[in-house]
Amino acid sequence: MEVNVKRLPESKAELAVSVPWDEWKTDVDEAVAELGKDMKVEGFRPGKIPRDVIEKRLGKTTVVLEGAERAIRRLYPDALISEKLDGIGAPEIKLEGADEGATLAFTAVTAVIPEVKLGNWEKAVKSINKKHAKEEIVVSDKEKETELQKLVESRAKFVTVDRAAREGDMVETDFEVTRDGVSIEGGTSKKHPVVLGKGVFIPGFEEHLTGMKAGEEKEFELTFPESYHVKDLAGKKGTFHVTVNLVQERELPELDDAFATSLGNFENLDALRKSVSEGMLAERKQKAEEKRRTEILEAIVESAEAELPQVLVESEVKRMIAEFGNQAASMGMQLTDYLAKLGKTEEELATEWLPQARKRILSELSIAKLAADNEIRPEQEAIEEEMNKILAYAKSVEAAEKDFDLPAMYTLAQNRLRNQKLFEWLELR
Repeated sequence: MEVNVKRLPESKAELAVSVPWDEWKTDVDEAVAELGKDMKVEGFRPGKIPRDVIEKRLGKTTVVLEGAERAIRRLYPDALISEKLDGIGAPEIKLEGADEGATLAFTAVTAVIPEVKLGNWEKAVKSINKKHAKEEIVVSDKEKETELQKLVESRAKFVTVDRAAREGDMVETDFEVTRDGVSIEGGTSKKHPVVLGKGVFIPGFEEHLTGMKAGEEKEFELTFPESYHVKDLAGKKGTFHVTVNLVQERELPELDDAFATSLGNFENLDALRKSVSEGMLAERKQKAEEKRRTEILEAIVESAEAELPQVLVESEVKRMIAEFGNQAASMGMQLTDYLAKLGKTEEELATEWLPQARKRILSELSIAKLAADNEIRPEQEAIEEEMNKILAYAKSVEAAEKDFDLPAMYTLAQNRLRNQKLFEWLELR
């Protein structure tokens, strides 16, 4: 097989392929067998029909062209590999010549992974590293105590009391919301907990509950905010009928050694305080590192240039929408319902995300280019260790092969470790 490549604008390539008869005649034989498999001809068993009979029925040209199509499907990927091209999407194939006993010739135009030209990113990265090196990451005593207080409040207990509700109390209510005497959709709830002072409900609701006792009822009017998520109710008045079932007071534990030991493997309050401090410091360092790496990546991408094929951009947008759909599903919503809530169509979302999709692609290409140029790659042992962490959740080797896309997992682990090594290298610039 002979392949000649011609580079085209917009990161496309044209492959002119010629294949000697000896290399594609078996494809014609296979085409004959496939065409005759289900053909019914009197005097012959299915699958045993001679080629000349099939050709009389379908025409010799049809048989040869079917063989040529089979050959092209088989040989096109080999042509890409031989020329070290990463084709994207379905190619545009044009048959140039396909005669029995002669050379098969075809051209294939395909989008390819574009070449990236990296600009002068070194100066910007050095400036970013210098700026972040001056930053001191600390956690103040006041911040530590605030975090400890959050822990205390997370372990609060609610105790039923016989008094009027006040801020900080949890009030269990039955309520119904009506407009013009008709209950609104989703406007009825039983045994609904409300913590007074949280501001979760529409403005004024919690204020009306303040001062009520268990067993009391109240009816009042409130206006839904203009920004309310249900458009038919935004800015409209509703009548609220509320019954208080019980009032509970929040009881906080003491911040002492007993509280510390109740949380886990802590000998005393000092050990808990130390753990909280170390955890906060580690979290801040991680956030600072993420911020630094984001700035570095943006500086590199800003200097990069590449012709991005439209098919690649569209594919990235589809991936982004799929990720968005998964996020919606995690909240118990269908993508269409979530988009309706946002007042957008999938097409509008795709159009809005085009610039972001281009940036994501350019980021990935720039990282790969920079790592390749500087021979930054993870060790094989590290990749296998990364994969083993994930595969540890599989019940057996057979289950792992069934439940996991191992080649995709390998590529993911390889890229993740490569990126980690690359950024560590960049942070030393």
